[in-house]
Amino acid sequence: MPDPDWRTLDRAALSAAYDNSGAVPGSADTMAALRARSAAFRAGHPHCRELAYGERERERIDLFGCGSADAPLLVFIHGGYWQRNAKEGFSSLAEGPLARGLDVALVGYTLCPETTLTGIADEVRAALARLRAHDAEAGRMRRLVVSGWSAGGHLAALATAWPEVDAGLAVSGIFDLEPIRGTALDDALRLSEGEVEALSPIRHLPTIAGPLTVAFGTRELPELRRQSTEYHAAWTGHGLSGDLLPLDDDHFSILDRMIRPDGALTDAAVRLARG
Repeated sequence: MPDPDWRTLDRAALSAAYDNSGAVPGSADTMAALRARSAAFRAGHPHCRELAYGERERERIDLFGCGSADAPLLVFIHGGYWQRNAKEGFSSLAEGPLARGLDVALVGYTLCPETTLTGIADEVRAALARLRAHDAEAGRMRRLVVSGWSAGGHLAALATAWPEVDAGLAVSGIFDLEPIRGTALDDALRLSEGEVEALSPIRHLPTIAGPLTVAFGTRELPELRRQSTEYHAAWTGHGLSGDLLPLDDDHFSILDRMIRPDGALTDAAVRLARG
């Protein structure tokens, strides 16, 4: 039996269709364990550098170096439906990429409802510009791959169209915001029609962009799977280069694929970083 069209769902049903935490038993424990592992990782990397890209409290980037002067840079943008979490809770996602010879930057951003989704997108672009300026100050120009999970996957997809970015890795992302506007998530987001149009990556496919890998878990909610498969189809149908990477994971277990040096997401990041 096919999954119902999201347009036929009432607000409660549509909210459930995007409730990743409610769909995965033990997801709160999984995220708590990730935060604990990230705290331990940060304690073991005291030379992590925090780089400011603005005046607001969350407008900060954590930089982790692998020790190679010519390492490509992997940027990671955290998730939480644009209204939860912080970069510090995802530090351990640098483990795999660092072990494989990539530098890693974790981007923080102001959350809704303190700001708007337009404000978040502007912050992410400012963060990427700051990273490029930081490299220029050091006299180097290197390949930059932007990645993100969940809401961060949405932001990574937006960023892949920007000139600061060479390639993208969008994990379990949201690429059409119209359904989100009909869920309880919008209580904090307060999406306008203009934002849905301007900030839905599937509605603004670039003419030229680097390769984009779209990854998702085959055990995710049907709406999350649909968002990824339809976006990848639109991306490649537009003549752009990219892979679809379905993994045997739910919305939360998929993160382990970047924590592990041999994880599928780490492999994808390395391929994109090496060009």
